[in-house]
Amino acid sequence: MSAHDLEISVKGQWVGVPALKVDGRHLVAAGKWIRTASIHDEGWLERPCTDPQPYVAALQGLACHLKADIFTFAQRLPDLTPRHPFPMEWDNVAAIRLDDPDRWWEGLPQAARKNVRRAQKRGLTTSITTLNDDLIRDIVKINDESPMRQGKPFYHYGKNFESVKRDYSSFSDRAEFVCAHFEGEMIGFIQLVYMGGVAAVLEIMVKTAHYDKRPANALIEKAVRHCAAMGMSHLTYGKYVYGNKGPDNPLTEFKARNGFEEFRVPRYYVPLTAAGRLCIALKLHRGLLEILPGRVISSLLAVRKVWYRAQAI
Repeated sequence: MSAHDLEISVKGQWVGVPALKVDGRHLVAAGKWIRTASIHDEGWLERPCTDPQPYVAALQGLACHLKADIFTFAQRLPDLTPRHPFPMEWDNVAAIRLDDPDRWWEGLPQAARKNVRRAQKRGLTTSITTLNDDLIRDIVKINDESPMRQGKPFYHYGKNFESVKRDYSSFSDRAEFVCAHFEGEMIGFIQLVYMGGVAAVLEIMVKTAHYDKRPANALIEKAVRHCAAMGMSHLTYGKYVYGNKGPDNPLTEFKARNGFEEFRVPRYYVPLTAAGRLCIALKLHRGLLEILPGRVISSLLAVRKVWYRAQAI
């Protein structure tokens, strides 16, 4: 066990944060009044946390400098049965079962299948590669297409080659990129990370100027068949629903149209202090997205979008 600073990416910028190294993994803590500790990059680890006791013991140790009131960790697909005696809530994951890619394809809405065929007819091609200098240069061009994405500033806009290389080098020993090209130009990509028998979408990025060629649909179709051929059990893509946003937000609708389903996974909250126990008892540990009503969240997001547009003028 050792204590030292760790550099992590926050809103596209690398910053140093206090960290505690336990069993080769780094624990970090977030929160102002109630601090919640977790394993850094928990959602991208090659192996999930199956024994939380070493982390709990380290966080409760007298010499621990990483002050935390709660430690949280989750199980991972395909292990959905609760296995630990700690306070638990159901989290959710967006995933595609990969045991039968043809069944996934037939289960897609007609419009989604049509979009994949449209991409092929319009000359779009897809391929698989690993991180290399040519790919990084292509990613820089996609990042620089617009300073705004999804109604807010795009953190990777304007970054140079070395900065982008650093951003995309995470998990490089078990990552691949699904790339979409049109007439020799890369117009989109998916970054895949392999975590044991599960593959995960770390990022999907496409050029909006080529939206008519439906690169996102073609990229997902290629990723599903590629990961299935590798013997992966699931392809995940973040959460299916974030907090109380509800299933009618654009990102959830996009995932549903492309065959992602909602899987419920156990997430545990281990109280480390009296404040942590009280916080869990009062359900205050879940964050604003989990506490605020969906209509309030939607209103706040709409206000934020208008604010960013006004700032850009």
